[in-house]
Amino acid sequence: MSIDPAGLTRRFAALTTAHVADACLRAGVAVRCAPAGVRPVVAGGRVAGRVLPARHAGSVDVFLEAIDRAAPGDVLVVDNGGRTDEACVGDLVVLEARAAGLAGLVVWGLHRDTGDIRALGLPVFSLGATPTGPQRLDPRPADALAAARVGSWTVGPADVALADADGVLFVPADRAGDLFALAESIRDTERRQADRIGAGESLRAQVGFDAYLAGRAEHPGLTFREHLRAVGGAIEE
Repeated sequence: MSIDPAGLTRRFAALTTAHVADACLRAGVAVRCAPAGVRPVVAGGRVAGRVLPARHAGSVDVFLEAIDRAAPGDVLVVDNGGRTDEACVGDLVVLEARAAGLAGLVVWGLHRDTGDIRALGLPVFSLGATPTGPQRLDPRPADALAAARVGSWTVGPADVALADADGVLFVPADRAGDLFALAESIRDTERRQADRIGAGESLRAQVGFDAYLAGRAEHPGLTFREHLRAVGGAIEE
């Protein structure tokens, strides 16, 4: 699947994962977030790129093989089963990824060499750090380079990884353009609402909250989300 990495980076630069997650919700696309424990190692790091999956079995060779077949702008997504007893990625893998033109890494597991990784500057998101590397060597799965699991989600090259200070989100690559357009609309609505709050008009007034309460009293099944859609507000999605 052809993905324009420069275009992804450019459009995501003016958005957040929250905007895109809200767009997924509005478009009926599954909101696939990495668990909240997956956090940026490099402060201010942002990632947007095609998923390059790799399932770790105790040896670094799977990462080198994945990087060997990567395209510039890909995001190495490492599946180490969410383990917290070993680090599966260190500075040399991150350095190799940077040299190959990757956009960053998402690790469903731990990293080490934190200081060196931060000095390299390539965005890395992981569950945290520990000093020890793997002390095992398991059989390598046949699909080790085909898909990666992050939390409850399985992702692969047909997906795009987006990450920022709020966390990591995966979206289908073939829906990314539409989702970005919708996210931009949500962002612009929220900015207008924020400006109006700053000018003294409460959010409750903007979204007709009194009307919502009256409508809910008459129709108990009315949800606030339905009301927001009717009035063009953006808070929840």
